[in-house]
Amino acid sequence: MTDGPCPAGTATRTQVPEKGLGLNERLGLISLIDEGARTGVQDAPVVSSLFDDLWNLVDATVSGARIDPLKVEKSHNGFRGFEINAETGENLGRIHVLYLKKPIPCYYLVYVEVAAPYRRKGLGNKMLKYFKEFLADKGALGILDNIIPTNDPTYEIYHRHDWRPLQEVLGTTSWDPGDNYMVYVPPVMAEKDLREPVLKLVHHLKRKRAAIDMRDNETMVERTIAEFKELYAALLVYFDAEIRRDEPSRLMRYMFTRFVTKFIAFRRRIGSLLGYTGGESTEQIVLAPEIARLPVQSYAPQELADQPQFVRGDKELWLRLPEVLKTHPARIIEAHPNYRRPNFVAWLKQSESRASDCLTIGDLMELGFDPTRLKEITIGTDDYIFERIPLRQMPAVEENRLILERLASKMSGTRVKSAQVKVNPPLLVIRDRGNGYVLRRKIEGIHWEEAVEQLQTDPDLRDLNNSMRVDRLVMATVRKAREAMTRKLGLPANAPAELTTCFVSWDLEQNRPRLTVDMAGTFLETVWMA
Repeated sequence: MTDGPCPAGTATRTQVPEKGLGLNERLGLISLIDEGARTGVQDAPVVSSLFDDLWNLVDATVSGARIDPLKVEKSHNGFRGFEINAETGENLGRIHVLYLKKPIPCYYLVYVEVAAPYRRKGLGNKMLKYFKEFLADKGALGILDNIIPTNDPTYEIYHRHDWRPLQEVLGTTSWDPGDNYMVYVPPVMAEKDLREPVLKLVHHLKRKRAAIDMRDNETMVERTIAEFKELYAALLVYFDAEIRRDEPSRLMRYMFTRFVTKFIAFRRRIGSLLGYTGGESTEQIVLAPEIARLPVQSYAPQELADQPQFVRGDKELWLRLPEVLKTHPARIIEAHPNYRRPNFVAWLKQSESRASDCLTIGDLMELGFDPTRLKEITIGTDDYIFERIPLRQMPAVEENRLILERLASKMSGTRVKSAQVKVNPPLLVIRDRGNGYVLRRKIEGIHWEEAVEQLQTDPDLRDLNNSMRVDRLVMATVRKAREAMTRKLGLPANAPAELTTCFVSWDLEQNRPRLTVDMAGTFLETVWMA
């Protein structure tokens, strides 16, 4: 892939919203630009209009904010709430609560949300102060589950507004140490014995927690889809002139590419949300033909770029890289072949496309994932994979590297369900054009979730899976590998699964699991922690 566009034909012109860009729309577009661009190249001509007086406008918007109760028709699925809005109409944040009449009048605080650009400007305190006054006026108890980490600067925010830990009401003998519940007691209830009603309330909340989370998820999905629709409309307004001329710039392609990759990532995640049934369908967002046919532009154009940077890793391996790659990492890495994972190969076959064809933004929407994120490269005689990640994920990559380094020595020679356990740590991390590029060895394996999907959906693998239940074997092996990891590293049993990613042995050429069958049974050859 190069900076230049792939050939593109003409298409019917889409309808562009007539209104201009408001503050929230400008902030949304800036969120699509890489972190370096937001802090280092505000004077670049292509984005100067977005940054013009921006932060002064944010401060002015916050200073004029007011809190409005949500209208009855906006409160659904049992939720009620409040919004903090600017005088100009921008929404800056929300409080969502669930009202419970029994065993005591109570408002369960589901979440407090402040939009990212307006954080650390006192809005959270303003909303909680209002909510405290609301509870006092209603004479209702407040209860919440404080999931803020203790090392977070905002951890004490509830304490400052007179929320008390649950054990102060229940007493230590009745308190579950695993609970993080806090309560606000309004003045009218200050002299009441609340122990029994609060015990019943907590029990009720725990019993109904799944249903509450389902309602919360549905509201979140609805709101997020609305935000994606607004962001898409803002892109159409901002690039209206280029769309009209049918002369898309690299910046336009880059911004629409980032929009689509964010959207399809969201679309994948909500499929596994508790209670999500597709009622708020992502099919509401349909790309206009002239946007869908844009060639993918996965890295920032030159006018937004800073100097490429070797971040960390094996310096001897860095020195073995071609000089042109070290000088122009993004451009050279992105020109390498896409990793031929099974889902991508199946799509190529179905669409009668070739791996060398230039992918369009519409292709990404159809695929549901971005195959350009993984690139194959050979260094000397060894095969590797470059993974493109957002800059915000780079600290997580470093945390992952440290975990895998500890794991490599502790799990040497370990087997789980007879499969070898190996690690595949990041070897190099390079920063360029708004992305991080992480180099790992290419392994004969695929992500365990893709393996399960292939076993359950690929016509050539269904019979094998039905007879041997390999999908269950994959899931059980991965579960045991993660249990072994947490045990060896002394991590809590509920440590996040995202700390590492599991891959299982797979024949990529034949698209079949690599299994060993002997007298003891059937097992996977290898599971990798990466």
